[in-house]
Amino acid sequence: MREQRFDVWAAGDAYDRYMGRWSRLVAGEFLTWLGAGGGLRWLDVGCGTGALTAAVAGRCHPRTVLGLDRSAGFLASAGATAPAPAHFAVADALSLPVRDEACDVAVSGLALNFLPDPGAAVAEAARVVRQGRGGGLVAAYVWDYSGGMGLLNSFWAAAVALDPSAAALDEGRRFPLCRPDPLRAVWEGAGLADVVVAAIEVPTVFAGFADLWEPFLSGQGPAPGYVATLAPAARDRLRDALGRAVPTRPDGSIPLTARAWAIRGTRPPRAATGRAPR
Repeated sequence: MREQRFDVWAAGDAYDRYMGRWSRLVAGEFLTWLGAGGGLRWLDVGCGTGALTAAVAGRCHPRTVLGLDRSAGFLASAGATAPAPAHFAVADALSLPVRDEACDVAVSGLALNFLPDPGAAVAEAARVVRQGRGGGLVAAYVWDYSGGMGLLNSFWAAAVALDPSAAALDEGRRFPLCRPDPLRAVWEGAGLADVVVAAIEVPTVFAGFADLWEPFLSGQGPAPGYVATLAPAARDRLRDALGRAVPTRPDGSIPLTARAWAIRGTRPPRAATGRAPR
Protein backbone atom coordinates (compact mmCIF):
# COMPACT_ATOMS: atom_id res chain seq x y z
CA MET A 1 0.00 0.00 0.00
CA ARG A 2 1.08 3.58 -0.68
CA GLU A 3 0.58 4.52 2.97
CA GLN A 4 2.77 1.68 4.28
CA ARG A 5 5.58 2.62 1.90
CA PHE A 6 5.94 5.90 3.80
CA ASP A 7 6.02 4.21 7.22
CA VAL A 8 9.60 2.93 6.86
CA TRP A 9 12.05 4.28 9.43
CA ALA A 10 15.75 3.52 9.10
CA ALA A 11 18.11 6.46 9.68
CA GLY A 12 18.46 7.54 13.28
CA ASP A 13 19.81 11.05 12.61
CA ALA A 14 16.97 11.94 10.24
CA TYR A 15 14.34 10.66 12.67
CA ASP A 16 15.93 12.51 15.57
CA ARG A 17 15.61 15.88 13.89
CA TYR A 18 12.11 15.18 12.60
CA MET A 19 10.47 13.65 15.68
CA GLY A 20 13.08 12.16 18.01
CA ARG A 21 13.83 15.38 19.85
CA TRP A 22 10.20 15.54 20.94
CA SER A 23 9.95 11.82 21.69
CA ARG A 24 12.68 12.25 24.32
CA LEU A 25 10.53 14.82 26.13
CA VAL A 26 7.53 12.50 26.08
CA ALA A 27 9.62 9.55 27.30
CA GLY A 28 10.58 11.39 30.48
CA GLU A 29 7.00 12.46 31.21
CA PHE A 30 5.77 8.93 30.52
CA LEU A 31 8.18 7.39 33.04
CA THR A 32 7.18 9.92 35.68
CA TRP A 33 3.54 8.99 35.10
CA LEU A 34 4.34 5.27 35.16
CA GLY A 35 6.02 5.53 38.56
CA ALA A 36 7.76 2.14 38.44
CA GLY A 37 10.32 1.37 41.14
CA GLY A 38 14.00 0.48 40.85
CA GLY A 39 15.67 -2.89 40.35
CA LEU A 40 13.19 -4.06 37.71
CA ARG A 41 13.70 -5.93 34.44
CA TRP A 42 12.51 -3.76 31.53
CA LEU A 43 11.73 -4.52 27.89
CA ASP A 44 11.28 -1.70 25.34
CA VAL A 45 9.45 -3.02 22.26
CA GLY A 46 9.93 -1.05 19.03
CA CYS A 47 12.59 1.06 20.73
CA GLY A 48 13.65 2.95 17.59
CA THR A 49 16.58 5.23 18.30
CA GLY A 50 16.39 4.38 22.00
CA ALA A 51 14.83 7.50 23.53
CA LEU A 52 12.68 5.53 25.96
CA THR A 53 15.30 2.84 26.60
CA ALA A 54 17.87 5.50 27.48
CA ALA A 55 15.41 7.27 29.76
CA VAL A 56 14.68 4.01 31.60
CA ALA A 57 18.41 3.29 31.98
CA GLY A 58 19.16 6.81 33.20
CA ARG A 59 16.20 7.42 35.48
CA CYS A 60 14.64 4.18 36.71
CA HIS A 61 17.63 2.30 38.18
CA PRO A 62 16.69 -0.87 36.29
CA ARG A 63 18.18 -4.28 36.90
CA THR A 64 18.21 -4.77 33.12
CA VAL A 65 16.70 -2.97 30.12
CA LEU A 66 16.55 -4.49 26.64
CA GLY A 67 15.51 -2.48 23.59
CA LEU A 68 14.15 -4.36 20.58
CA ASP A 69 13.48 -3.04 17.09
CA ARG A 70 13.31 -4.31 13.50
CA SER A 71 15.57 -1.51 12.20
CA ALA A 72 19.29 -2.18 12.51
CA GLY A 73 19.93 1.45 11.55
CA PHE A 74 17.86 2.73 14.44
CA LEU A 75 19.56 0.32 16.84
CA ALA A 76 22.99 1.54 15.76
CA SER A 77 21.97 5.06 16.84
CA ALA A 78 20.43 3.74 20.06
CA GLY A 79 23.48 1.75 21.05
CA ALA A 80 25.77 4.73 20.53
CA THR A 81 24.00 6.93 23.06
CA ALA A 82 22.12 4.85 25.65
CA PRO A 83 23.78 4.45 29.06
CA ALA A 84 24.35 1.13 30.85
CA PRO A 85 22.66 -1.21 31.57
CA ALA A 86 20.77 -0.72 28.28
CA HIS A 87 21.39 -3.19 25.49
CA PHE A 88 19.69 -3.80 22.16
CA ALA A 89 18.75 -6.49 19.67
CA VAL A 90 16.98 -6.76 16.32
CA ALA A 91 13.60 -8.44 16.87
CA ASP A 92 9.95 -8.48 15.78
CA ALA A 93 7.36 -7.15 18.22
CA LEU A 94 5.00 -9.96 17.23
CA SER A 95 7.49 -12.67 18.20
CA LEU A 96 9.63 -11.50 21.09
CA PRO A 97 12.83 -13.46 21.74
CA VAL A 98 12.06 -13.47 25.46
CA ARG A 99 10.78 -16.32 27.62
CA ASP A 100 7.49 -16.22 29.52
CA GLU A 101 7.46 -13.95 32.59
CA ALA A 102 11.07 -12.86 32.08
CA CYS A 103 10.34 -9.15 32.63
CA ASP A 104 8.72 -6.90 35.19
CA VAL A 105 7.84 -4.09 32.79
CA ALA A 106 7.24 -4.10 29.01
CA VAL A 107 6.91 -0.68 27.38
CA SER A 108 6.64 0.77 23.89
CA GLY A 109 7.00 4.36 22.76
CA LEU A 110 5.46 5.80 19.59
CA ALA A 111 5.57 2.47 17.75
CA LEU A 112 2.36 0.54 18.37
CA ASN A 113 0.33 2.08 15.53
CA PHE A 114 2.99 1.18 12.96
CA LEU A 115 2.78 -2.54 13.75
CA PRO A 116 0.70 -4.81 11.49
CA ASP A 117 -1.19 -6.30 14.46
CA PRO A 118 -1.10 -4.07 17.57
CA GLY A 119 -3.35 -6.43 19.53
CA ALA A 120 -1.02 -9.38 18.96
CA ALA A 121 1.97 -7.23 19.96
CA VAL A 122 0.35 -6.22 23.26
CA ALA A 123 -0.61 -9.85 23.97
CA GLU A 124 3.00 -10.84 23.29
CA ALA A 125 4.21 -8.15 25.70
CA ALA A 126 1.76 -9.47 28.30
CA ARG A 127 3.23 -12.94 27.84
CA VAL A 128 6.74 -11.87 28.80
CA VAL A 129 5.88 -9.93 31.98
CA ARG A 130 5.44 -11.66 35.29
CA GLN A 131 2.09 -12.50 36.78
CA GLY A 132 1.13 -12.79 40.40
CA ARG A 133 0.49 -10.28 43.12
CA GLY A 134 0.74 -6.82 41.62
CA GLY A 135 1.33 -8.33 38.19
CA GLY A 136 3.76 -7.29 35.52
CA LEU A 137 3.28 -3.91 33.88
CA VAL A 138 2.57 -3.40 30.16
CA ALA A 139 2.53 0.24 29.06
CA ALA A 140 2.91 2.36 25.95
CA TYR A 141 2.28 5.75 24.42
CA VAL A 142 1.35 6.93 20.93
CA TRP A 143 0.97 10.36 19.39
CA ASP A 144 -2.53 11.84 19.37
CA TYR A 145 -2.52 12.21 15.60
CA SER A 146 -6.20 13.12 15.36
CA GLY A 147 -5.88 16.51 17.01
CA GLY A 148 -3.03 16.79 19.48
CA MET A 149 -0.03 17.14 17.14
CA GLY A 150 0.39 20.80 16.22
CA LEU A 151 3.14 20.10 13.68
CA LEU A 152 1.48 17.24 11.82
CA ASN A 153 -2.04 18.63 12.04
CA SER A 154 -0.81 21.88 10.44
CA PHE A 155 1.19 20.00 7.82
CA TRP A 156 -1.65 17.77 6.64
CA ALA A 157 -4.18 20.61 6.65
CA ALA A 158 -1.89 22.56 4.30
CA ALA A 159 -1.14 19.48 2.17
CA VAL A 160 -4.79 18.47 1.76
CA ALA A 161 -5.82 22.02 0.84
CA LEU A 162 -3.38 21.82 -2.09
CA ASP A 163 -3.79 18.11 -2.88
CA PRO A 164 -6.96 16.40 -1.59
CA SER A 165 -5.46 12.95 -2.26
CA ALA A 166 -2.96 13.60 0.54
CA ALA A 167 -5.77 13.00 3.05
CA ALA A 168 -5.24 9.25 2.67
CA LEU A 169 -1.76 9.61 4.19
CA ASP A 170 -2.77 11.73 7.20
CA GLU A 171 -1.89 9.77 10.36
CA GLY A 172 -4.99 11.15 12.07
CA ARG A 173 -7.10 9.29 9.54
CA ARG A 174 -4.89 6.23 9.18
CA PHE A 175 -4.34 5.41 12.85
CA PRO A 176 -7.70 5.23 14.67
CA LEU A 177 -5.90 3.16 17.32
CA CYS A 178 -4.30 6.34 18.67
CA ARG A 179 -7.27 7.35 20.80
CA PRO A 180 -8.18 6.41 24.38
CA ASP A 181 -11.06 3.98 23.74
CA PRO A 182 -9.33 1.88 21.04
CA LEU A 183 -6.16 1.69 23.15
CA ARG A 184 -8.13 0.56 26.17
CA ALA A 185 -9.85 -2.13 24.09
CA VAL A 186 -6.48 -3.51 22.95
CA TRP A 187 -5.14 -3.67 26.51
CA GLU A 188 -8.24 -5.34 27.86
CA GLY A 189 -8.30 -7.72 24.89
CA ALA A 190 -4.80 -8.86 25.86
CA GLY A 191 -6.10 -9.85 29.30
CA LEU A 192 -4.58 -6.90 31.15
CA ALA A 193 -6.22 -5.43 34.23
CA ASP A 194 -6.31 -2.04 35.98
CA VAL A 195 -6.06 -0.27 32.63
CA VAL A 196 -5.47 3.49 32.78
CA VAL A 197 -5.18 5.98 29.90
CA ALA A 198 -3.76 9.50 30.29
CA ALA A 199 -2.73 12.43 28.09
CA ILE A 200 0.87 13.63 28.06
CA GLU A 201 1.55 17.00 26.42
CA VAL A 202 4.95 18.54 25.70
CA PRO A 203 6.02 21.83 24.07
CA THR A 204 7.51 21.59 20.58
CA VAL A 205 9.12 24.97 19.95
CA PHE A 206 10.97 25.43 16.65
CA ALA A 207 13.78 27.99 16.39
CA GLY A 208 12.42 29.20 13.06
CA PHE A 209 10.63 27.96 9.97
CA ALA A 210 13.74 26.28 8.57
CA ASP A 211 14.00 24.27 11.78
CA LEU A 212 10.41 23.12 11.25
CA TRP A 213 10.48 22.56 7.48
CA GLU A 214 13.87 20.97 6.75
CA PRO A 215 13.13 17.68 8.60
CA PHE A 216 10.24 17.17 6.17
CA LEU A 217 12.86 16.85 3.40
CA SER A 218 14.36 13.67 4.88
CA GLY A 219 11.95 11.38 3.01
CA GLN A 220 11.51 9.21 6.08
CA GLY A 221 8.09 8.72 7.68
CA PRO A 222 4.59 9.45 6.32
CA ALA A 223 4.77 13.25 5.97
CA PRO A 224 8.40 13.46 4.74
CA GLY A 225 7.67 10.52 2.44
CA TYR A 226 4.81 12.47 0.91
CA VAL A 227 7.00 15.57 0.46
CA ALA A 228 9.57 13.43 -1.38
CA THR A 229 6.96 12.56 -4.03
CA LEU A 230 6.23 16.19 -4.91
CA ALA A 231 7.68 18.06 -7.85
CA PRO A 232 9.80 21.07 -6.80
CA ALA A 233 7.06 23.61 -7.57
CA ALA A 234 4.45 21.66 -5.58
CA ARG A 235 6.90 21.24 -2.71
CA ASP A 236 7.49 24.99 -2.65
CA ARG A 237 3.73 25.67 -2.59
CA LEU A 238 3.34 23.32 0.37
CA ARG A 239 6.26 24.93 2.19
CA ASP A 240 4.79 28.40 1.73
CA ALA A 241 1.29 27.29 2.78
CA LEU A 242 2.65 25.66 5.93
CA GLY A 243 4.68 28.76 6.72
CA ARG A 244 1.53 30.87 6.60
CA ALA A 245 -0.42 28.41 8.76
CA VAL A 246 1.84 28.01 11.79
CA PRO A 247 2.01 30.61 14.59
CA THR A 248 5.22 32.65 14.61
CA ARG A 249 6.58 34.77 17.45
CA PRO A 250 8.31 38.13 16.86
CA ASP A 251 11.70 36.40 17.22
CA GLY A 252 10.79 33.94 14.46
CA SER A 253 10.29 30.93 16.72
CA ILE A 254 7.23 28.72 16.25
CA PRO A 255 5.49 27.52 19.45
CA LEU A 256 3.53 24.31 19.01
CA THR A 257 2.60 21.42 21.30
CA ALA A 258 2.47 17.64 20.93
CA ARG A 259 0.16 15.32 22.83
CA ALA A 260 0.55 11.60 23.36
CA TRP A 261 -1.88 9.09 24.81
CA ALA A 262 -0.26 6.89 27.44
CA ILE A 263 -1.74 3.60 28.60
CA ARG A 264 -0.80 1.02 31.22
CA GLY A 265 -2.20 -2.24 32.57
CA THR A 266 -1.07 -5.14 34.72
CA ARG A 267 -0.99 -8.87 34.10
CA PRO A 268 -3.26 -10.44 36.72
CA PRO A 269 -2.63 -13.76 38.46
CA ARG A 270 -3.47 -16.82 36.39
CA ALA A 271 -6.45 -17.68 38.61
CA ALA A 272 -8.06 -14.36 37.72
CA THR A 273 -8.13 -15.09 33.97
CA GLY A 274 -8.10 -18.87 33.73
CA ARG A 275 -4.87 -18.86 31.74
CA ALA A 276 -2.08 -16.51 30.89
CA PRO A 277 -2.51 -14.33 27.78
CA ARG A 278 -0.54 -15.57 24.80
